[in-house]
Amino acid sequence: MSETDRDADVAEMSFEQAMGELERVVGQLERGDVALEDSIRLYERGARLKKRCDQKLSEAEEKVAAITLDADGNPKGTQAVEGL
Repeated sequence: MSETDRDADVAEMSFEQAMGELERVVGQLERGDVALEDSIRLYERGARLKKRCDQKLSEAEEKVAAITLDADGNPKGTQAVEGL
């Protein structure tokens, strides 16, 4: 699989998929029984997976909204939360 294919693979992952794969990669690296070249490849994949997780978390934060109320206290819509 080429570098471009690996990036595309990661780019299509959900947060849960990327996090699960990242945990698997970290586990392999922590065991220390991986050859140097494979360790480098795993580290690079881990970096791409972390970036994907960060991206998906940022997207989720942007969707967080506060419910706005009308004068009678009834919900009338949503408004983006400040600071996100």
